[in-house]
Amino acid sequence: MSENAARSTDVPIVNVPNVLTSIRLLLAIVVFCLIPLKLYVAGLVLFVVAASTDWVDGWYARRYQQVTKLGRILDPFVDKIIICGSFIMLAVEMRELSDAWPWFSRITGWIAVLVVGREMLVTALRGFIEQHGGDFSAMMSGKLKMVFQCAAVITSLLALRQEPNATPPVWLLWSLVAAIWLSVFSTVYSGVGYIFAAVKMVRN
Repeated sequence: MSENAARSTDVPIVNVPNVLTSIRLLLAIVVFCLIPLKLYVAGLVLFVVAASTDWVDGWYARRYQQVTKLGRILDPFVDKIIICGSFIMLAVEMRELSDAWPWFSRITGWIAVLVVGREMLVTALRGFIEQHGGDFSAMMSGKLKMVFQCAAVITSLLALRQEPNATPPVWLLWSLVAAIWLSVFSTVYSGVGYIFAAVKMVRN
């Protein structure tokens, strides 16, 4: 048994990182309720808080040696829930934007499917590799992907709170376009990277 694995068995399940992760899951559910209700500002604030706790609980777990097996499962699960759920909700809501917002400035159904599909694929690969004793830790490309996806959600909520027939602010329009397409490209790139890493592990 590795040192990390042995240490994780000695840490109580109910600890600060796992509590923060659970709170993040509850916040995600509230965000999913607020978006269809057109309460975009409240949804934006709670999304930022939830996304911020992702960094906090990870840092706390490593800093104070409170990594648990439950946390290793729950933390990425909640990350996927809040991102995939937000993209699905926004794909529905952004259909109501006026024609002043071009098609390439919207999260659409196929983008949401791409995000969800990538997360399902990586989860399956991680489960397979770790079941056979391999290490499938998060890559830097995956962490950057998360940053771009969060930026896409935030800018989309800012766009939705604009007046329906108003001309989009230039800074917001192009920030939205950049965030959405960076999230798309990083989603594909990181997904391919995980596939190659999994293939390499299987061959070895």
